[in-house]
Amino acid sequence: MSTQPQRLIIAMMDGLGLPCLQASPMPFVKQMAQQGFFREVRGVYPSVTNVNNVSIACGAWPAEHGISANSYFDPEAGCARYMNASGLIRTPTIFQRAAEWGVPSALLTSKRKTAELLGPGTDFCLAAEEADPESVARYGPPPPIYSREINYWLWAVALDLLQHRPDLGLIYVHITDYPMHAWGEDAPESQEHLAHLDDQLRQAAELAPDAAILLTADHGMNFKMRSYDLEKVCAAAGTPVRFVLSPERDYYIVHHRNFTGCSWVWLRDPADEGSVRRILEALPGVEEVLTREKAAARYHSIPEHLGDLLVNGDRDTMFGVMDVEREDLPSTYRAHGSMHEMDLPLLIHNYRETLPPPEYFRHNLDLTRFLFRS
Repeated sequence: MSTQPQRLIIAMMDGLGLPCLQASPMPFVKQMAQQGFFREVRGVYPSVTNVNNVSIACGAWPAEHGISANSYFDPEAGCARYMNASGLIRTPTIFQRAAEWGVPSALLTSKRKTAELLGPGTDFCLAAEEADPESVARYGPPPPIYSREINYWLWAVALDLLQHRPDLGLIYVHITDYPMHAWGEDAPESQEHLAHLDDQLRQAAELAPDAAILLTADHGMNFKMRSYDLEKVCAAAGTPVRFVLSPERDYYIVHHRNFTGCSWVWLRDPADEGSVRRILEALPGVEEVLTREKAAARYHSIPEHLGDLLVNGDRDTMFGVMDVEREDLPSTYRAHGSMHEMDLPLLIHNYRETLPPPEYFRHNLDLTRFLFRS
């Protein structure tokens, strides 16, 4: 390219749904929203991290990039497997696109699974959860993954890179949503957490006044009331199913116990569809039951990764593997995965080139879709 592209800071604020942003003391972020470009957008289905993070990092839908959830069902093995391998991604990430433009990049993440997925193409990749000795020597030991302080540590690294590595033309920062799971928007711990991150974003803008800041989230968060184990529900009702997947299934079970606001069901026999559908639709809190074909078309997803039937819960309902058919959740339980955690912020500040028209930005993945393109 004839000119050096502008430095970019991408903040992927895991769990920062619109209600959380609106209720939080984030004056700098709100100032950027007023002075720059801001849109309320929708996330990608299901509203869990891997599928949304990869969609944002690729600027593409699951049907294009190949990541459909945090896990997928392996029918030959008869079990679920994590979707954390970078080789599963079918399209170039923003890091790989940037490299084609000669732009070095850094990926900073609280969670190691993000480094596993998105590390290729980066010039510097750091997962705070498993920080390398050199990073520990420079920045100190990172706090535990189940803390809000790990996000502060991560952004401190970003600030150091902005100051001392001006060659990095792209820095992508992915925090953990553990604090959003642990505390409601009005809790003092949540308010302190987001105020601290807001101040670090302000420092980033001051350290790199030449850089654009782009911000979005993967999903929001809601309090939940109940959870079902659909495999047990169907078996008890007389029509056992082959497999039930929680698309949230990942390493970080303290966050959410691997419950999700939707569930994917594989039948033992196609002839069971009507019976299983009736069982599922009769459950209080089940909002909709879709076939694989309808869900793949509606959500731009991968048919072979989806169950024969997909179950969407209402705002209060979760699904997962339990010891019982149904469990009433504690009043402190907060999670996501349904259609009710998909309203998200999209913000672009200090971008010096011409942006696409406002109507271009409808989903969180649109944040990066136009970047490093010919």
